[in-house]
Amino acid sequence: MATYNSIGATYAETRRPDPRIFARIHQALGGAATVINVGAGTGSYEPPETVLAVEPSAVMIAQRPSRSAPALEATAEALPLADDSADAAMALLTVHHWSDLEAGIGELHRVARRRVVLFTFDPDINHRFWLLDEYLPEAARFDTTRAVPVDRLVALLGGARVETVPVPHDCTDGFLAAFWRRPEAYLDPRVRAGISMFAQLGEDVVRPGLDRLDGDLSSGRWHRRHAGLLDRESLDVGYRLLVADL
Repeated sequence: MATYNSIGATYAETRRPDPRIFARIHQALGGAATVINVGAGTGSYEPPETVLAVEPSAVMIAQRPSRSAPALEATAEALPLADDSADAAMALLTVHHWSDLEAGIGELHRVARRRVVLFTFDPDINHRFWLLDEYLPEAARFDTTRAVPVDRLVALLGGARVETVPVPHDCTDGFLAAFWRRPEAYLDPRVRAGISMFAQLGEDVVRPGLDRLDGDLSSGRWHRRHAGLLDRESLDVGYRLLVADL
C-alpha cells in the first residue's frame, strides 16, 4: 500500500484503461451480473456490473471517478465481505503486490459464486522485455522477488484457462511494458511515476540504465537494434488473463 500511496497522485493521468484490454477482461468475466474488483486502484477496467471495489490505498480510492462503484479500504487478504457476494471477482495487475498470495486467492474464491478472473504477467516472458533485459537488469532481478509464476496462480485457483493478452503499440494504459514501441516514454518522469517498479526501485538505481537508453535513442542504436518492432501492431510481452470457473 505504501507504494501506491506514493505513486497514486499521478496514477490516473498515465494509467488510462485501454479499450482493447478492457474488452478482453469484460469477455473473460463471462456475462457476470455482479462483479467485485479486488486491488481496484483508481477503477481501471471496472465493467458496469461492478458492485464493489476493494483497495488498500486511500490515495488511489480518492482518484476513482465519481460514478464508480463504491469502494472499501481493505486488503485482498482479508475481504470484509460475505461468502458468495458476487457472481465474479477480478484482480487486475495486483497479485504481485499482495503480502499473502494464498490468502488473497482464497478470499477471491470465497466471495465469488461463479468465476475468478486475474490479469497478471508471466515473469519468464516479461523479464525478457527489452527495457529490463538491456537497460534495467537490476529491475528484473528485483521483480523476481515479487512476480508470481503463472503456473503457481493456476494451481492456487484450482485450475484456470490462461489467455495471452498482446499489448497494442499505442496502449493507453501506461503499465511497465506498454511502451514497447515508444521507448522515449520511459524517459518521462510522469510515465515512470505511474509504474510501481520505478517507484519501488528509486531513481538512483534506474538512472544509469535510463541514461544508456537516452544515448541509444539519440544515436539511433535502439532503432537499429529493434527495427523489427517498429511495424508491429501488438506484442506479447507476457500479460495474461487467468479465468477460473468455480
